[in-house]
Amino acid sequence: MNVVPSDCPPFTFHRGTAPLLVSMPHVGTHVPDAIARRLNPEARSVPDTDWHLERLYGFAKSMGASVLVATHSRYVIDLNRPPDGSSLYPGQSVTALCPVDAFDSTPLYSGRPVPDAVEVAARREALWEPYHAQLREELNRMRATHGVAVLWDAHSIRSVLPRFFDGTLPDLNLGTAGGTSCDAALAQELFAIAETAPDHTAVLNGRFKGGYITRRYGEPARNIHAVQLEMTQCSYMQEAPPFNYLPERAGRIQPTLQRMVEAALRFAQQRSLR
Repeated sequence: MNVVPSDCPPFTFHRGTAPLLVSMPHVGTHVPDAIARRLNPEARSVPDTDWHLERLYGFAKSMGASVLVATHSRYVIDLNRPPDGSSLYPGQSVTALCPVDAFDSTPLYSGRPVPDAVEVAARREALWEPYHAQLREELNRMRATHGVAVLWDAHSIRSVLPRFFDGTLPDLNLGTAGGTSCDAALAQELFAIAETAPDHTAVLNGRFKGGYITRRYGEPARNIHAVQLEMTQCSYMQEAPPFNYLPERAGRIQPTLQRMVEAALRFAQQRSLR
């Protein structure tokens, strides 16, 4: 089954010069026509997208970071889920590798055929595997070149989602897989910076400890360090349609965000062979 039109690659990639890779697996909005025709009208607007992260992290390329950006919606396939579809949070509500419901639990397909095993495998081969191959290749290249690599997995989410957490989510949710995906000193430095954000809240390894990407690629023993940041969307944009970017609001959090990414880069440079 062809789920990827030839004019839409699985990702875009910018190769930088520094030992820092920024991954954005949930910013994609493309849904191939063959899939879109089966989705509900609301689902076609892909409301659970990590909107505007490329703009929010616009400083990353000028810092020398490599940037890997998904093109397809997480409704097509979730690049931050294990390839076998196993749960990242056993016992808690989660969405699937190829989701059949939205964050608010409404069905995506509603009476139309949901992806079967054959279709899931096709989507995985066409989209999941190329993204992860590029991610792994770039981390290995960085480590070979610099002796170290830092992976920053960038995410955002609505601040209130009863399906996944009670109450209102802290604004800056740093995840290091419970302390296993990066050096403890880096995690603490990042959290200390996050806590200084004016009028924003922060937590380390709270509800979001890091998804598949953080857990799979963080290997501190090999000097590959992975961090996930899940931000509340109200920190920089409208959380309801039309999901507009709010420059004034974003301008209040962006300096803290940049300081955190700069700290991650500085950590890498201090441990570099060069």
